[in-house]
Amino acid sequence: VQLQASGGGLVQPGGSLRLSCAPSGGIFGLNTLDWYRQGSGKERELVASITPGGRMTYSRSVKGRFTISRDNAKNTLYLQMDSLEPDDTAVYYCHFYSSYSLQHYWGQGTQVTVSS
Repeated sequence: VQLQASGGGLVQPGGSLRLSCAPSGGIFGLNTLDWYRQGSGKERELVASITPGGRMTYSRSVKGRFTISRDNAKNTLYLQMDSLEPDDTAVYYCHFYSSYSLQHYWGQGTQVTVSS
């Protein structure tokens, strides 16, 4: 399974972006899905997670500004990012851990740059 993330880009502070992630060669199945990010010189951090039933959790730094969602019919994961700030600049990765194969799957990363 390969995860294809898209939707990153350059946006001004206060702007919005929507990231998407879809698997090729497989499906997300009944697994919790995550978005991580890694800024330059920083450790990779968990941004948001969503369970198969739709329960969402967020890091303190993005809560209230980002919304994670999944479309199980389309087998796609999303991250709606609003009120973006320069500190949100990072490479964003989609991820899930398969309870079936016992493996971690990562997307290739999509760059988000917030700058005026």
